[in-house]
Amino acid sequence: MSISNEALQKLVREIEAQAIQAQQQIGLVRTQLASKQREMRLAQLTRGEISTLPTDTPVYEGVGKMFVAIPGPTLQEKLGGQVKDMEGEIETLGKRLQYLETTAKNSQEHIEKMLGGAR
Repeated sequence: MSISNEALQKLVREIEAQAIQAQQQIGLVRTQLASKQREMRLAQLTRGEISTLPTDTPVYEGVGKMFVAIPGPTLQEKLGGQVKDMEGEIETLGKRLQYLETTAKNSQEHIEKMLGGAR
């Protein structure tokens, strides 16, 4: 059973579109992943610095255009929660990146196989 050139071209275009979309999403996910890693690192560094302060040191949190005094341990707990949330998000983004890279690779292999078989 052979496939007509027209059907083959249509199939190649669909797979190319899928590969292009996967490549675009890979770039987006990598950007999001880098951003989350920076945010997590900042939260970890801030938490580390706050932990070195005496417990009676006044600590302030930015809220909009002002700062509000909060207890140091409360801010540490909040930052710890943020770090934990970001770790989960980074893991999810890593899995998505792996899936997209596999999809792009498979699409490229299918295109090469189809073009190689058409010759």
